[in-house]
Amino acid sequence: MKPISSQLKTKMNRLGLRTLRGEKAWEERAADVMPGGVNSPVRAWNGVGGHPLPIASAKGAMITDAAGREFIDLVDSWGAGIVGHAHPQVVSAVRAAASNGLSFGATTEAEVELAEEIRARYAPAQKVRLVSTGTEATMTALRIARAATGRDVIVKFAGCYHGHSDALLVAAGSGLATSGVPDSAGVTAGVAKDTMVLPYGDVDALTDAFAEHGSRIAAVIVEAVPANMGVVSPPEGFHRLISQLCRNEGAVMILDEVLSGFRAGPAGGWGLERDADVAAGHEPWSPDLVTFGKVIGGGLPVASVAGRADLMDLLAPVGAVYQAGTLSGNPVAVAAGLATMRLLDDDAYARLDKVSALLRKGVSEQLHAAGVPHAVGRAGTLFSIFLGLSEPPITFDEVSDQDALRYSDMFHSLRSSGVALPPSAYEAWFVSLAHTEAHVDRVIDAVKTWGGREAKAP
Repeated sequence: MKPISSQLKTKMNRLGLRTLRGEKAWEERAADVMPGGVNSPVRAWNGVGGHPLPIASAKGAMITDAAGREFIDLVDSWGAGIVGHAHPQVVSAVRAAASNGLSFGATTEAEVELAEEIRARYAPAQKVRLVSTGTEATMTALRIARAATGRDVIVKFAGCYHGHSDALLVAAGSGLATSGVPDSAGVTAGVAKDTMVLPYGDVDALTDAFAEHGSRIAAVIVEAVPANMGVVSPPEGFHRLISQLCRNEGAVMILDEVLSGFRAGPAGGWGLERDADVAAGHEPWSPDLVTFGKVIGGGLPVASVAGRADLMDLLAPVGAVYQAGTLSGNPVAVAAGLATMRLLDDDAYARLDKVSALLRKGVSEQLHAAGVPHAVGRAGTLFSIFLGLSEPPITFDEVSDQDALRYSDMFHSLRSSGVALPPSAYEAWFVSLAHTEAHVDRVIDAVKTWGGREAKAP
């Protein structure tokens, strides 16, 4: 990690950034104009403690903060930067698109090409509607499902995150198949009552919910790879059961691939399960609707809802389900997504898989050597390290038993060694095509330097 040069200190002072212990000019400026000083909560580092400086730039596998300190980046824009930061082909595509105009509020050929690219890689995506955010995509999917079924109730699972729309910011009620309760201020009890929250992977709770409430259930929404409580590998057959129950009861299965889509593997989490089902002789299942984000925008705000043509044609202007967005399919963002997707061939996924495997194996070996209890959650190229657990978790309750305090200590130790981990124990570790074996070796060395020491609460 590079030290702060005198020249950079001068520049930071001019910008009002914090350079010396006790100075809080940057944090004060940010907090004065933005709630908590951030535009998304995890950026505040509440899960690990400390005060991050703003990021100034990123290139390849490296990210640089305003103090000029470089870090091997394992956050990777929360998975969006799958080909590496500022990839020349992506940057070139963005520049070319921007030179033709930043936004038209009209359809472009590139939108059609991106939708075709998604459909070619993901068979259940028969038709695609581009939007700007994952939250918008999941919100739209729920609206389609309710319109298609004439029902109100949505089933989701504890620990799965689907954006911050009201209907999905709901926590479990007092029973396994009862109405949920608001999980955020500003979410009304009236909205929450139409959302059931079940334990992830609990077959009995799911079948009981359908047995008692099947005629009221509009949709079941689930992450293809739960990765917002750390990476949790879906229990074998669980998603297939969801698909069967939805089909039997006339409900809609919504698979959330906003994070895992084209990241966990060439066809996302669904593709991993499809291949496993075929190998095991099972009939492959398919979701009715699917949501994408992250990778399909290549770092710029693009997301989508896709799925069965008959369901997608419920959207206006063909059908009566209204959804609109001036910046949906923005030409510059679409250019970044297209360039990114076209870089993701079979060789690219083989490289991602190799680097991911080397990293999780090397980190796990160092933790074992240091006597640190831990488990590795993995699905395709996605993985998480759960300190303090002996087995990979399935439920959110199991995830919550991890040693988050010790993770915080590891986070700051690795940061001092020039490695940027996710600022929360409840997140995935991301690699990109720009990460090399040399980067992996440096991360493993940083874990060795940390040594697994016990963390003490302040």
